[in-house]
Amino acid sequence: MGARSLLYRLYVHRLETWLAGAAAPRHVGVILDGNRRWARASGADTSHGHRAGADKVLELLDWCEEAGVELVTLWMLSTDNLSRPADELLPLIGIIEDTVTRLAQAGRWRVRAVGALDLLPASTRECLQAAQRATAGTPGLHVNVAVGYGGRREIADAVRKLLAEHASRGTTIEELAEALDVEHIADHLYTAGQPDPDLVIRTSGEQRLSGFLLWQSVHSEFYFCEAFWPDFRRVDFLRALRAYAERERRFGG
Repeated sequence: MGARSLLYRLYVHRLETWLAGAAAPRHVGVILDGNRRWARASGADTSHGHRAGADKVLELLDWCEEAGVELVTLWMLSTDNLSRPADELLPLIGIIEDTVTRLAQAGRWRVRAVGALDLLPASTRECLQAAQRATAGTPGLHVNVAVGYGGRREIADAVRKLLAEHASRGTTIEELAEALDVEHIADHLYTAGQPDPDLVIRTSGEQRLSGFLLWQSVHSEFYFCEAFWPDFRRVDFLRALRAYAERERRFGG
């Protein structure tokens, strides 16, 4: 074992020891950013970066299980990404379908699709729904796969569903306006019934949410990592957990 590898292992052990008595986030959201830039830096095509990023997803879920995380939301494809050229978008969608199928076949995680599924190709929509059905009774870690996801679109869809529901009951606009509160909207989000994220991680050095879990992240802690997603290591994840544990969370202030 080389000196560098030994030092890495010692540092990981030190982080694990520190975290042993710390509270873990219940829900972790992850913006999987940097696949394309990683591929360019490696001199490879874009799809190679997306495939490397897909393999990293399964590693991350192992780390989350070990840490006691209960729910992970993975932002795999935004609504903005759907406008990319077909020669880039179609291979990416194929990789996402393959990844979601692998998650379902593992038999370890409960998969839930979150996003505007109506914007996706029929084959992708069916893949996501099939994975959700197949894992509905799976205990353990819950995994939201955010595909065709945009925070503004989610809120707009929630409001549409809310209006349609009340219209079917004969509620007038005036009556709805009088009774409406934030929980009514929360109950119609893609993640309805789930806890909001305690920690949101974004890779690639970008320090913005870009609309990820826009409504749900109001009280989240954020951790921005310089590494591109395919280079994200277990030590980076442990650092994120440490940063979360060190913060004094203030809800509403």
